[in-house]
Amino acid sequence: MTYLIRPALAAACAISMLWTGAVLAGPEDKSHFDPVQYEAQKALYDWNYATPQDGLRALGYVRNHIKAMQEYGDMENSKFVIVAHGNDLHAFSRLNSEAFPEAYEKLKELTDLGVEIHVCRNAARGRGYEPEDFYDLVTVVPAAVIDIAKYQNEGYSYMYPAIHPRMTRKDDIIPKYPEVTMDE
Repeated sequence: MTYLIRPALAAACAISMLWTGAVLAGPEDKSHFDPVQYEAQKALYDWNYATPQDGLRALGYVRNHIKAMQEYGDMENSKFVIVAHGNDLHAFSRLNSEAFPEAYEKLKELTDLGVEIHVCRNAARGRGYEPEDFYDLVTVVPAAVIDIAKYQNEGYSYMYPAIHPRMTRKDDIIPKYPEVTMDE
């Protein structure tokens, strides 16, 4: 009987040692990159920003999402929709091309990648616009609230990119946190 317990005890000790090896990872151990390949995605971006500049700046989130899908996912079968209903829609109006000269090219870049851009007619009307006042890249829909609900009912992920000051490597982080170490 003693002989049966010893092999079982030895096996338990060996398993325990293997398991604790994983637990012994510490702060000096490096992370690893997992190049996951993502399935097709459906994303609905809610555009409701205080300023047209914020709305234009937030377009970078969609570009980054698409870039990641191009590299790590099924971009061909992915779908992206922006529904604008805040002051951001001023930049989407062709009447404001002088005030926001970069807007059309930024929108075109995204629509060329398959992004649909919708503007809420109610929000537009409340700001003095008619549907024909927007760029040809934009589709004016009856109301943002029902458009957003439509896409959520179709299984789209709801995305609302938060706009906040970005900290950059050298300009902001290092002066504020000189103890931070970064590879150049």
